[in-house]
Amino acid sequence: MKELVEVIAKSLVDYPEKVVVTESENEKAIVLELRVSQSDMGKVIGKQGRIAKALRTVVKAAASKEDKKVIVEIMQ
Repeated sequence: MKELVEVIAKSLVDYPEKVVVTESENEKAIVLELRVSQSDMGKVIGKQGRIAKALRTVVKAAASKEDKKVIVEIMQ
């Protein structure tokens, strides 16, 4: 999942070298924290959060094949 988020995010932003995805697991789900450059935040979130929602939908679909719950958080 981490690699999937990283590839998608790097294709969206102007500074792909600043994309960092950290993965942590708690008792309920896998949490993926996506960090990008401040100037790229708008590109990752999109108008009214549409790109962020689409990213979460793709990751959720990929995780459902493995019967896991994945949460994607976009951090500053």
